[in-house]
Amino acid sequence: MAEDFVKAVEDGLKLAKRVYGGKAAPPRPVAPMGKSPAATTEGLPTAVMVYAVINDPAMVDNPDIPSYQPHVYGRMDPPALIPLQMNGVELEVDCYLDTAFVRVSGSWRVHCVMGSRSCDCLIAIPMGEQGSILGVVADVLGKSYHTQLIATEDEDGTAKAARAGDWGFLKPHIFTLSIPQVDGGSNLSIKISWSQKLLYSDGELFLNVPFTFPEYVTPLVKKLPKKEKIQLNVNAGTGTQVLCKKISHPLKEKRRQVGNLGFFYESEVLSWSSTDFSFSFTVSSSHIFGSVLLQSPSLDDNDQREIFCVYLFPGNQKSRKVFRKDIVFVVDISGSMRGKPIDDTKDALFAALSKLDPEDSFSIIAFNGETYLFSTSLELATKEAVERAIEWISMNFVAGGATNILHPLNTAMEMLSHVRGSVPIIFLVTDGAVEDERRICDTMKNYLRDGRPICPRIFTFGIGSFCNHYFLRMLATIGRGQYDAAYDIDSVEFRMQRLFNRALSPIFSNITVDILDDLNEVEVYPFHIPDLSSESPLTVSGRYRGNFPDIIKAKGVLADLSNYMIDLKVEKAKDIPIDRVAKMSIQTAVASEYTHMVLCEIVGGKTAKESSGVKEKTVDPKGQKMIILGSLCIGFGNLTATADNKPPGSEEPKLPEAAEIFIKATSNCCASLCNHCCCMCGIQFCSQMNNQSAIVLTQLCTALACFGCFECCANVCCSGSDGR
Repeated sequence: MAEDFVKAVEDGLKLAKRVYGGKAAPPRPVAPMGKSPAATTEGLPTAVMVYAVINDPAMVDNPDIPSYQPHVYGRMDPPALIPLQMNGVELEVDCYLDTAFVRVSGSWRVHCVMGSRSCDCLIAIPMGEQGSILGVVADVLGKSYHTQLIATEDEDGTAKAARAGDWGFLKPHIFTLSIPQVDGGSNLSIKISWSQKLLYSDGELFLNVPFTFPEYVTPLVKKLPKKEKIQLNVNAGTGTQVLCKKISHPLKEKRRQVGNLGFFYESEVLSWSSTDFSFSFTVSSSHIFGSVLLQSPSLDDNDQREIFCVYLFPGNQKSRKVFRKDIVFVVDISGSMRGKPIDDTKDALFAALSKLDPEDSFSIIAFNGETYLFSTSLELATKEAVERAIEWISMNFVAGGATNILHPLNTAMEMLSHVRGSVPIIFLVTDGAVEDERRICDTMKNYLRDGRPICPRIFTFGIGSFCNHYFLRMLATIGRGQYDAAYDIDSVEFRMQRLFNRALSPIFSNITVDILDDLNEVEVYPFHIPDLSSESPLTVSGRYRGNFPDIIKAKGVLADLSNYMIDLKVEKAKDIPIDRVAKMSIQTAVASEYTHMVLCEIVGGKTAKESSGVKEKTVDPKGQKMIILGSLCIGFGNLTATADNKPPGSEEPKLPEAAEIFIKATSNCCASLCNHCCCMCGIQFCSQMNNQSAIVLTQLCTALACFGCFECCANVCCSGSDGR
């Protein structure tokens, strides 16, 4: 899909040369994709972009000054994408703890379509680390569009399903949404909001927001004012001094309070930002520290229990001792891991092994339908043992076979059953889904109840969209570990190494918060508090009834196995929306596996009201059209794809309607019709036809199917949407 998008933009830039800019603004040369300093990486957007979707090249022209160029015949299939010129942009970022809420507002003009024609406009939204789209609002010529989340069970049967291409993810961090039929020469006013995480390293928090615009989105008319505005608010919630380290744009400090900073920038510019917006800061403390924030629920929240958030920062003391570790790497080598996934996994594992201390112990288990052991017991991480492990990995990590997760996990637990005085760790890597996930979780729970001072921690890493990410997240929660994933194959090595670093750097273990046992109706997530790593802050949130004291105590064990206790001050979260930082719900507009996003169109009337990322209806729901876009989460995996050993990233596109009918009509009788043609050949052939030819072929094949399978044909005919 990303490759098709890049090709469509290249075609669009060629078509854009037909647009006459007038004598005052001669057309500037367009740099080749990927070669301009401000061009998008690999042709993909690195800032919010809007594109005109061009099916008919004859419609491409200046809506104000017709160029009267020769007529272009034919249609674009797939359609070309012409980047629209941007007239203004505002970026607003609110950072709370380790989460950032980003809002981008801008104005774009359909400068490349003649005034008598209209086209769809595609919005592309690249997001930062663990980005999650919260909402989109678009206004154009008396129409308003806004997205909202609905529970899966609340879908209205009258709502229309989105067409293929109306929305989706080009990459896991790039969300796209189409606004239908916008007239040439119109201006689109668009507001977009999403959340993303701040990265943490060596006591420093890093924010990076995609904000690099290519030169060709700058309007040709030089006299047109171009205003760029950036606003940044930082609330570390710590009650200690926040120190700004680096910033990419010339922001001026507008506010400085304890734990709270504000910056602002506004300027008339000749061209738009050519670099991402980045910012980093530290919280001045060399020791473990934290706080507790409390918040009351909103009136429309179905759960009226109070909300709390406990957070801990590891501090910036680089010489702090970490726990001795006993770790077992459990790695999927099934057939679907073939190629780049297993190669990048090996490289990340080599790097992790090199970071083990000599007093640490380790082993490696590779699995598919069978289990392969580097050693039957843990070995000290000496230089010789690490070299043997690297050689063993190179020889035995050969992708092939099925996926069986339970047996290697049982073996890893048995290896760790007798370790003492360390943090035992299981690190699971897989790209598949299995049927016995509930049994796996129950089995791991039983292992973790054996009464040891420090039970094994389970870290999980998912590759691609076919594995059950919900299961992996739950397994990590049960095991007091952490979960991460690489939906994009190109990010496997980087993200896996980062999770390895967190797993190998525990500094505060067996954490408990005393007050949680004294409150009523307490719900905590994660329900087993993970260890605090020197490589990431720790956040625990939940609901409760009762009263918090002014100070509570967090207790645990340090790396020297001594008991440690921290006093945490309890405060009201006046300026931090902890329900959005810590909670996934419809009220806070955060997507989950149990929600779908819909696009609502309102003709005339009032625009949707935006409040904290939530779109509130201000008109009668009957006066709006609703299009169901679908779920924004991958979640529960794909057992069929796992059984077929489909590699990550090989998701098959949905077949055209005619091809689907062709499959239904001939699936049980294809062999009797033609011994020299397979179903897939027919599907691929049918998929390349135009609509008229596809209808004729479908009717023919359905008729022929009657001779081989009358019942199959009858079922297909009866299921037609038009009753024919």
